[in-house]
Amino acid sequence: MSAPVFLADSGLLRPGTVVLDGPEGRHAVSVRRLRPGEEIVLTDGAGAGAYGSVTAAEGKDRLEIAVREVRTEPEPRPRLTVVQALPKGDRGELAVETMTETGVDAVVPWAASRAVTRWKGERAAKSLAKWRNTAREAGKQARRLRFPQVADLASTAEVAQLLRSADFAGVLHEEGSTPLATAELPAAGEIVLVVGPEGGVAPEELELFAAAGAAPFRLGPSVLRTSTAGTAAAAVVLARCGRWN
Repeated sequence: MSAPVFLADSGLLRPGTVVLDGPEGRHAVSVRRLRPGEEIVLTDGAGAGAYGSVTAAEGKDRLEIAVREVRTEPEPRPRLTVVQALPKGDRGELAVETMTETGVDAVVPWAASRAVTRWKGERAAKSLAKWRNTAREAGKQARRLRFPQVADLASTAEVAQLLRSADFAGVLHEEGSTPLATAELPAAGEIVLVVGPEGGVAPEELELFAAAGAAPFRLGPSVLRTSTAGTAAAAVVLARCGRWN
């Protein structure tokens, strides 16, 4: 089994003896119960990782680690962003969690016109914080060194601008004439996929996105929920563009 990953300040990502404490140290000592001799990885979540072994566990939240080497993971090519319409309830966190495990590089929450859920005021800040925390925790669980970025809530106009600047842009739609599995994907640059809400992408949104260069693509014969469509699409894209080779 691969070594567990913990988030750490960049100052700890260096060869030699370092100390992990605070919430991450508590999780390592009191929850994971790591002991001397066990392997561990520290990361800043931005691509750098320190690989070493535990030399001492003290109290409830202090872990001493002998770091052997530090590696920097290159930026992924191509980069995959999923625009996720706001799902109902806690299915947004589920979508972020599974997309993180799959390998998505960025998630953009989208206020689609047909979305039942609305982020406003204090609720918006709390919901966004939950998505970002989910991405961070799922990134550690998936043993990633580079965690997904979760952007601020985007309007339809802002999504269209994002699609316009992408090297490949597509909207997941059950009536799309082209399967995503047959789309021509770039070897580098930015891939952006749009996942609509449970009520579907509105016709005016489809028109705006088409004008921005995003054609509709279907995944398969069945209709997926908004909380699982992004993960399924990411698996197709990452396998086809070579990142899963």
